[in-house]
Formats: sequence, C-alpha cells, structure tokens
Amino acid sequence: MKSTSPNSDTILDFAISLCQQRDFDETLRLVTQQAIDLFSSDSATVVMLNPQTRQTVKTVMRKHDQHIEEILHKISVHVTGWVLKNKSSFVSDDLQADERFSKRLFKSIDQTSVLAVQLCAEGVTTGVLILVKKATAGDNTKIDSSRMTRWGNDGIHLIERFAAVVAPHLRNVQEIQRYFSPPANEKSLLQKYRNFGLLGKSKSFIELLQAVEAASRCDVRVLLEGESGTGKEKLARAIHMLSARSNKPFVAIDCGAIPPNLVESELFGHIKGAFTGATTDRKGLFAEADSGTLFMDEIASLPIDMQAKLMRALQEGEFRPVGSNSMRKVDVRVIAAGSTSIRKLIEAGEFREDLYYRLHVYPIPVPSLQERQQDVPILANHFLKRFAAQQHKQAHTFHEELIDFMRIRTWPGNIRELENFVERLVTLCPPNMEMVTRSILPKDLLAELKKSEPLLHDQYVSQSLNEALGEHEEKIIRQALARNNFNQAQTARQLKISAETLRYKLKKLGIVARQS
Repeated sequence: MKSTSPNSDTILDFAISLCQQRDFDETLRLVTQQAIDLFSSDSATVVMLNPQTRQTVKTVMRKHDQHIEEILHKISVHVTGWVLKNKSSFVSDDLQADERFSKRLFKSIDQTSVLAVQLCAEGVTTGVLILVKKATAGDNTKIDSSRMTRWGNDGIHLIERFAAVVAPHLRNVQEIQRYFSPPANEKSLLQKYRNFGLLGKSKSFIELLQAVEAASRCDVRVLLEGESGTGKEKLARAIHMLSARSNKPFVAIDCGAIPPNLVESELFGHIKGAFTGATTDRKGLFAEADSGTLFMDEIASLPIDMQAKLMRALQEGEFRPVGSNSMRKVDVRVIAAGSTSIRKLIEAGEFREDLYYRLHVYPIPVPSLQERQQDVPILANHFLKRFAAQQHKQAHTFHEELIDFMRIRTWPGNIRELENFVERLVTLCPPNMEMVTRSILPKDLLAELKKSEPLLHDQYVSQSLNEALGEHEEKIIRQALARNNFNQAQTARQLKISAETLRYKLKKLGIVARQS
C-alpha cells in the first residue's frame, strides 16, 4: 500500500491532546512517544533547559531499542551543545563519520542517523528534541552529500513543525504547575484505579495509570498498543468513565471476532432490505455509541475496504448505513487497541497508514505481565479471593513457594493467562484448604515448578538487601495471618509486635487482611 507520511492534520490532532495536558511528565512522555512513532525513530530524547542558566533541567529518553541506551546520553550532550551554539537544526546520516565532531568521540557507535531540532517558545530556546535511527542489518544506505539526509527534506520540515507545536506546550505546562496542585500521588492513584479492576504497584503499571489519567482528561482518540490479555478493555473503560463522556454509552467491539462481510453492518448499521436477511432497520455500533465512546479492539483485523470507511467516519464525523442513500452525523470518541505491530502491517500493505495516524493521536503502550512481575502476587491474590468465593471454598492465600513460582513464570497470555491459572488451582483445592500449596498442583505444573527452582535461587541472589528483606517480611506476615485465620491481634502477639505496628506494615505492604 502506498505510504503516506504524517501530515499537518496528524500534528493538529496531536496538538489538541497537548492542549488538555497539565502534567509535565505525561506531556514529555506523549511528545517522545509520538516523535518515535510518527518519524520511525529508534529513540527520542527531549532535553529541557533553564533559559537563564542554559543548564539542563529535565532529560527524557524514550527508546524502542534497549541496546542504544548507553550511547543516548553522549549523543544528547554533544548534539544539544552543537544545536545551542549554532542555533539551527542538526542533521547527520552517520554520526561516527561526522566532521563536526572529533573522530574519536563516537568511534564506538555504528552508523547512526541523528536529527535534532530546537524547541523555541516566545523567541527563547527552551529545549532540544533529538531523534536517533540506528542502521539495521542489510541497510546499505550511504551518505550522499547531494542529498540532505535519509530523513528526507519533507521529513525534516515536518519535524521542525512538530517541534514548533510542542515547544509552547512544554513551557506552558511548566508554568501551569507553579499554580495548580501536583498530580495525584501514587497511593491515591492506585486506589482510584483499583475501583476499575486495575491492580498493581510496579513502576511500569504506575506509568501506565498516569498515561490513562491524562488521556481521560482529553477528548481525543486513543491508541492502546500491547499484547493480548493485558487488560486493554479495562483501560479503555476507565478512560471513558473518568472522561466528560462518562454518562454516555461505552460500546466495545472485537474487530477480529466479526466475519469480514458483516463488519460494515456491525459498525454502521443497515436499513431494511439492504441485503438478504435484513428484515428490519438495524442501528450500528457507531450510532449506539453516539456522544459516548467506542472501543475497537484488534483494530488491525479490519479489512482494507472497511479501513477506508472508518477513516471517513473519523475524519468527517459521519457514516452511511448499509443500503442507505443518506449520511448520518455522529459524535463518537474512538479508543482503538491492537496486540500486533500496526507499523509492520503498514509495511506489509495490510493497514492504511493514514488511518494509523488518525488513530494515533494519544498513544499508550500497555506493558506485558512480564514487564510487571512485581504485580503478579497482587493480581494472583485478587483472583484467588474472587474464585474461592465463586466456588464456595476457604482458600484465601498462597504458599510463598507458589507466589515465587508465579512471579518468575512467563505468561505469554498475560493477565488473562494468570487469571485462568489461578482459577484452575482453586478448582483443584479441597473445600476446606485455606492456604494453596504445591500439593494440589497437577503433574504438568509440578514439573514446571521443580524446573524453576534454580531460577528462584538466582532471583534471590540478585536482589538488593532491602528488596530481599522487604519480600521476606511480607511472606512472614502473610504466613502468620494465615495461621491465625487473619486475626490481627493474635497475629501481632505471635510476631511479638504491637497491633498498631502490624496495621502499619499491612498498609505499607498492601496486604488486605480481614478481621475475625
């Protein structure tokens, strides 16, 4: 399919989402994420400066390739210096061979293309945006002095426009934060989203919630990108419920579950007699979601012809029901989600690039469970309580051995797989078993547990002292609670601490204990 690079409309959509931000860190995340995705970079770095001292006050690096992290700092320092000194954009197809720097400076860096532009607001340079592309295997591109760069002349001008849009918003956010209260702290944020069934405490999970929190304040399209089973529909529902559209419909559709010949009718509806079997008028999901939110999961599954029709509905805010001669206006906020790389589908000609840019106004990467290992015990215990109640069983805690096993186990199906795993264990538990132990594991899981035991040992060896002590303390308290049937007074006496100290530790460790 013919490639269509990001255009002015894409940047305008992006500017709308920036206008509704008041959190500086989230604004920086959004800027760097968009820069990487829109300009196909390996990394994006924003260096914010103090206009008076010219010293760096904030540096944010967002990368797709973890291996380039060690070189980003060196690049940002020297390239930023060049941009500030020369007051112009910096373009290089091969930093190692660039004569503007000492030959030794970047000798350890393979062919790397770098573009840096100034962030200027009110005539003052407030920062620098740096994009980096590393040459890949089989990339035989050579520097040609007759051409400006591999980024392309149009691309460079577009990135400069992108920077011109971004700069005032970064400065304004810094100003706004001087007068308004800071964003909700982590504890209140976690409690707030717990009410939506979103549980965890890891750094990546907190960053996800901060992005969702910011997205809920913006009435723009959102694109959730993450593996299957990571809870994208829960995230979409939370965004809707915390938005100005919360009292309007939330409609969800799995685009991959609908036969291709029925997708158009499902989305836009049909009139009586439109096709065989259409005995009555049918309202489509766009009409059902009018004034509210339409969550489109597995958006990449849409047939190419339907992508064009969806593009029109997003662009014009109108659609034509199947068999109808008239257009119908609609006001719908679309939250799309995908579990596969849409970028790769674009390259393969299986997804429209212009539609991607329409959807990609507010991108939120959703971490896998592998990236949230710290959250596994929290989620597992939550599922345990739920399934035990459903099956009328007494199980209310896991033996530490099973918690450790679940923490290091790989979960290709993510949270959904963990949920099914816990449900299976509860099903195998005797009705009166209170602590789930390895004794109930079926042969396949028991063999997997035994195989993982050396890894468990290695995990403890690699932990810091504070991490190891914290986990050990949590295990001791959980075991004592289980032994004493969650009687806190009795548990405190057995641990030889005061009841007040126990309550403090329960709160600190996030352990929910019922009083007997």
